[in-house]
Amino acid sequence: MTRYYSPEDKMITLIAEDYSLIQVMTRFGIRMGFGDKTVSEVCEEAGVDCNTFLAVVNFVVEGFTTFNNSRPLSIQSLMHYLKQSHIYFLEYCLPMIRRKLLDGINLNTGDVSFLILKFFDEYYREVKTHMEYEERTVFNYIEAMLNGIRPSDFHIATYSDHHEQVADKLGELKSIIIKYCPANADANLLNDALYSIYRCERELENHCKVEDHLLVPEILRLEKGLVSSQS
Repeated sequence: MTRYYSPEDKMITLIAEDYSLIQVMTRFGIRMGFGDKTVSEVCEEAGVDCNTFLAVVNFVVEGFTTFNNSRPLSIQSLMHYLKQSHIYFLEYCLPMIRRKLLDGINLNTGDVSFLILKFFDEYYREVKTHMEYEERTVFNYIEAMLNGIRPSDFHIATYSDHHEQVADKLGELKSIIIKYCPANADANLLNDALYSIYRCERELENHCKVEDHLLVPEILRLEKGLVSSQS
């Protein structure tokens, strides 16, 4: 049976039982060093909406299957989490994988190692374009509505219907590395890069699902509320 965390649980318990939640905690702006304080106490000190934090935590832990959260979420806290996720992927996670690939494949422009790096660089540009679109268009739209303004040139359903699952292409990269690994590659270094790709793929899938299943329903409610108040 999947563990369901509550405000009364100690924050250290969450991390001890699922270390992947360290990333969730960090993206909400919660730093380590919280001792034996409860989730509620840590969130209050960090200025984070506890219900929103736990919604993401339990959503990730549940594996996006039976999760149900009927309480309203803090859109501001959720937006902060998603923006920090973008910083993590674009400035740390993906550049780190590129460095590991370079170390492992012994780059040679005449063999498959060059194609591996070229494929990765194209993938990075796609992810960057996607996340910049979210920052520029989707998040600005949400900010406007939080200020009581309903832009007429966008609707969150458009974003939801066409939301790219940016993790998919990493599966192709994994297959290329596994099937066509360069003969002169450093096995240990390339394996380390491959492990990082698997982890990044899972984190990107989680990121997209948080957007689709937590953010979008909240924005739909916000849109409906603005329409009602202006009619």
